[in-house]
Amino acid sequence: MYESGDWDVDIRMPSNVLNSLVEYTTLRVDPVERVIALSDAKMLEAPFCYLAGHKLVQFTPAERKNFERYVRGGGFVFVDDCNHDIDGLFAKSFEAELARIFGPKALKKIPNNHPVYSSFFQFDGPPNTGNELNGWGDDLVHDYLKAIDINGRVRVLYSNKDYGCEWDYDFRNKRWLVVDNTRFAVNIIQYALGA
Repeated sequence: MYESGDWDVDIRMPSNVLNSLVEYTTLRVDPVERVIALSDAKMLEAPFCYLAGHKLVQFTPAERKNFERYVRGGGFVFVDDCNHDIDGLFAKSFEAELARIFGPKALKKIPNNHPVYSSFFQFDGPPNTGNELNGWGDDLVHDYLKAIDINGRVRVLYSNKDYGCEWDYDFRNKRWLVVDNTRFAVNIIQYALGA
């Protein structure tokens, strides 16, 4: 949770992803989603953090300090732009925050053979979402993800693909999908935890 913007998006997504972790992996999973303020020191104890939104992101000094401390200390943050627009308000403001914290060249595209794409299930790059070409964003299918790498390991994985919206449905509805679209979430978390 962060003070600016609209962090509380895709409210069914966390339970759906937690269900996938239980279904596919042997990870010990706390079935309760924990919402922790970015400015709260308790967030530094989380093994994995998710941050998303549509609107302007302007971290407070305490949020900025914790974000940097968490990432440099070995934490992992998956950030999802719900606008799926590379030039949108969330993208521009969040990327500016990253540049302010880690430097203007820290956020880079990752190759489509990066280990995050094979950490559990096999992907040939970032899976497409049904939200990318709907006329609300930049009308591009984003064929890459970006990341900030610290000491040879991705610590911030950044998506303009709006995975959160793609995964925002009741987990019981997965039975209607030909292929479970939350499998990539499993990959992200497996990679993040080094499992």
